Amino acid sequence: MVKVRLARGGAKKKPFYSIVATDSRKRRDSGYIERLGYFNPVARGQEVRLTVDEDRLAYWTSQGAQISDRVKQLVKEFKDPSIREKRVVTQQAKADEEKAAEEVAETTEQEVPSTEEEKAAE
Repeated sequence: MVKVRLARGGAKKKPFYSIVATDSRKRRDSGYIERLGYFNPVARGQEVRLTVDEDRLAYWTSQGAQISDRVKQLVKEFKDPSIREKRVVTQQAKADEEKAAEEVAETTEQEVPSTEEEKAAE
């Protein structure tokens, strides 16, 4: 059976994935039938993060190829880039809330005097 999935490339700690059509019995990074695009999760600045050849993807799905869950998400994101922007905004909001909660916890710890300080004050 043919599957459309990610094949990992790149260096250690700097992943780069190719979206490929391959035989499901082959290993993740071994030879593939056709490269359909790529995904660069560590793209910065003007680098292209995601590219998919939608025509070839449609061809392989019409031939019965199964698409992995992650590739489905990436194709959805490629068709509608606002999906990623929404996810990034919500992640930043969560991080800001956690940071604010930590700051509040630190200030409350500083304001509460310890029992030794109370005894010394008496």
